[in-house]
Amino acid sequence: MSDRGQLEWWQTAVVYQIYPRSYKDTTGNGVGDLQGVIDKMDYLSDTLGVDAFWLTPFYPSPMADFGYDVSDYRDVDPIFGDLSTFDRLVARAHATGLKVIIDFVPNHSSDRHPWFVESRSSREDPRRDWYVWRDPKPDGSPPNNWLSVFGGSAWELDERTGQYYLHSFLKEQPELNWRNPAVRAAMLDNMRFWLDRDVDGFRVDTVLFLMKDPAERDNPANVGGSRHLHKSLGAYDAQVHVHDQGHADVHQVFRALRALLDGYEPPRMALGEMHVFDWNEWGSYFGANLDELHMPANFGLLEAPWTARGVREVVDGVEAATPRGAWPNYVLGSHDDRRLATRLGEQGSRQAAVLLLSLRGSPTLYYGDELGMREVEIPPDRRQDPWNLTEPSLGRDGCRTPMPWSPDPAAGFTSAAEPYRLLCLRTLPRRGARARCRQFFAQTALRRRARICWPRSSVYPPPERGRRGRARAPSSATRGRRAGVRRSPTSQRSTPTGRSRPVQRTLATAPLPSSSPPGPRSGSPPLEPLAGSRSG
Repeated sequence: MSDRGQLEWWQTAVVYQIYPRSYKDTTGNGVGDLQGVIDKMDYLSDTLGVDAFWLTPFYPSPMADFGYDVSDYRDVDPIFGDLSTFDRLVARAHATGLKVIIDFVPNHSSDRHPWFVESRSSREDPRRDWYVWRDPKPDGSPPNNWLSVFGGSAWELDERTGQYYLHSFLKEQPELNWRNPAVRAAMLDNMRFWLDRDVDGFRVDTVLFLMKDPAERDNPANVGGSRHLHKSLGAYDAQVHVHDQGHADVHQVFRALRALLDGYEPPRMALGEMHVFDWNEWGSYFGANLDELHMPANFGLLEAPWTARGVREVVDGVEAATPRGAWPNYVLGSHDDRRLATRLGEQGSRQAAVLLLSLRGSPTLYYGDELGMREVEIPPDRRQDPWNLTEPSLGRDGCRTPMPWSPDPAAGFTSAAEPYRLLCLRTLPRRGARARCRQFFAQTALRRRARICWPRSSVYPPPERGRRGRARAPSSATRGRRAGVRRSPTSQRSTPTGRSRPVQRTLATAPLPSSSPPGPRSGSPPLEPLAGSRSG
């Protein structure tokens, strides 16, 4: 039997990220849609040979942040299709052997979501405490100094009720109160809605923002000038963000999410978006008993110097901090970052494909990187990303341009009259070069899928611990040593219609190290039950 047989599907999969509005338009309105993904399914399964794809948000939304401001968690925005289109997409994907991962946005909703409309209607509304409302300071200023990632204060004053509401991103994205049990139950039910429609997993957006300091203390100033992400975030970097995200109570949320996913068969998974470069903290989000996130997102290679030493330092750090029985992951591009070929060049991006598909761990490839698509400088009058308004250098329009399918004026993306050639074909290298990139990636992906001599089922031994209990890279004596993974048997159960149904499933893990990995805050006390929400 191949070693691959001992691993879950998400541990052996090459994941391909699709930004639906820029992938393929089938209606002629100039915006990609779910039917376009269905029409190009053979490209994913046959041409590229990937194993799964992740769809960024397609929910109903005013599109203040292009779908990350959700106004209905249980439907499809008409611009992308409808629920029947989504069901056809899942059925077609499964018929071709592909897994479907969808984006889920739990930290905030749209300000037009019915929950928030009710919440802001009055201080006495039953849903007031579903969001984070606070009184102003005596001088009328915001409750604390927390900042929005998109610029300015994270607090917006509602003139009618005289209180501020919290938004870590746009003011159109009010923060849900995850300390309210009713909110947690409602959001898990929303995830269950999509699990019952046979999605295979979730990419969970901004997961560390779900739990903040209950005392809501001010963030300290960033006197050292360190960056919060792998890139500068402008004014947001003026603070050390220790109180507005990543509170230890977030582990309880992750365990509740994992319990939900483990109740389904076949196995479902969660990839949590986080930008954590302290590998000991990153490793803690797998859970002390591997009962939290299947994969905390790893953006380490995006900040690493593109040298052998720089890459090795990241990989050694990740491997040392990955708990025994857990599984790492790597990413080199996304809808929030400059294009890979722009950062590294054609040759560098080909090297990156080899690296991404060779490292132990699950790789995620951003659409178009297999073609060598480049960043586009969007004219000011055509920019749409809200980040352009506060930090033009951080605008993300240039990495979200339409996917080119042919050399015609609209690049095969759309039949709309809008001249998409500017936005499509300028992203590409010469035709011969992009054909080589696509062929190179497909061959590398297929070799990865076929490989059985590489012990993919192995896991590194428990990280060696220094005197202060922090993980360090394996020594030369232990580097490369492997321990087998034990899997508990699971049963496949389906309804007569072929849909999976929830069943109880035993978490299958390798033997755990005697000491659990440290939490996000050194010396933190054991987690207590979540505190009740604080009324405004």
